[in-house]
Amino acid sequence: MAHGIIYNHLDLPQVLVVRPPDSFSLYQSQYSHKFHFLKAWESPVPLDQFLSTNARNVQALLSCGRFPINVDLLRLLPSLRLVVTPSAGLNHIDLSECHSRGVAVANAGSVACCDVADLAVGLFIDVLRKISAADRYVMQGLWASKTSYPLGSKLKGKRIGIVGLGSIGQEVAKRLEAFGCSISYNSRNQKKSFSYPFYSNVVELSANSDALVICCGLSDQTHRLINKEVLLALGKEGVLINVGRGAIIDEKEMVQCLVQGDIGGAGLDVFENEPNVPKELFALDNVVLSPHRGAFTSETLTSMREIAVGNLEAFFSNKPLLSQVTDD
Repeated sequence: MAHGIIYNHLDLPQVLVVRPPDSFSLYQSQYSHKFHFLKAWESPVPLDQFLSTNARNVQALLSCGRFPINVDLLRLLPSLRLVVTPSAGLNHIDLSECHSRGVAVANAGSVACCDVADLAVGLFIDVLRKISAADRYVMQGLWASKTSYPLGSKLKGKRIGIVGLGSIGQEVAKRLEAFGCSISYNSRNQKKSFSYPFYSNVVELSANSDALVICCGLSDQTHRLINKEVLLALGKEGVLINVGRGAIIDEKEMVQCLVQGDIGGAGLDVFENEPNVPKELFALDNVVLSPHRGAFTSETLTSMREIAVGNLEAFFSNKPLLSQVTDD
């Protein structure tokens, strides 16, 4: 479709959007000449009625993490053949149901892995060297009135246990190796291409680590994988970093361990019931919090949009998807 030609939206491929992704206005302004976005959230009628009336022939859906793509929704979309999500996370999509219905799923792939790894390392350094706490100390004028500030901890030589040695976990390992840390990991399967020590048991990994970095995705297998036993194995000097998903950690147990001093600190970008964060964490100087910003840099958001649109273009042109999610 050449630029400069005005098309009736009925001539354009239809893409269902149940709830708008972040910065949907950019999709609308930049790609409305390529697709007709069917915006379900603007309809005054209930969603099921809207879909039954307007979307039974829709073949592609642009998803976001705030709305579940589950069997109830898929049942209303008998012609659906593609779900595209502009994020890397997939826990809002029922993959097995999609696959059983012949619906392909495409996500952002590994485009954000470096950004997430950067934040994970940043959170770790912040906790160890007390950067955010020191900033508050100076900003509140306490430096002049107090004689000393608590010592931080050295990064070099720390034993790092990575939970999930996928694309993000590998980037975290690469960065922390450069700081002189030693790496061990737990993953669904041992990675033969890496020489890092592999632990099939997360408790054993935790017991042999100074810091545990959570990089895996959320699934039935990883839900509350980091429980009280794992946390206590990490120990009173151990640091917990989470850039995966909040529900991978038993949040109540983590809060209790932090308040009681059973673990040494935490750097958290994700939480179980976002945007609600346990208030007990706010008073702790050994905790650094971030509002789920791991993948969100201006450069990566642009790349995510481009990949999402590239997947839609490939689908409607009968070409291979750019980043199709597979069963492995």
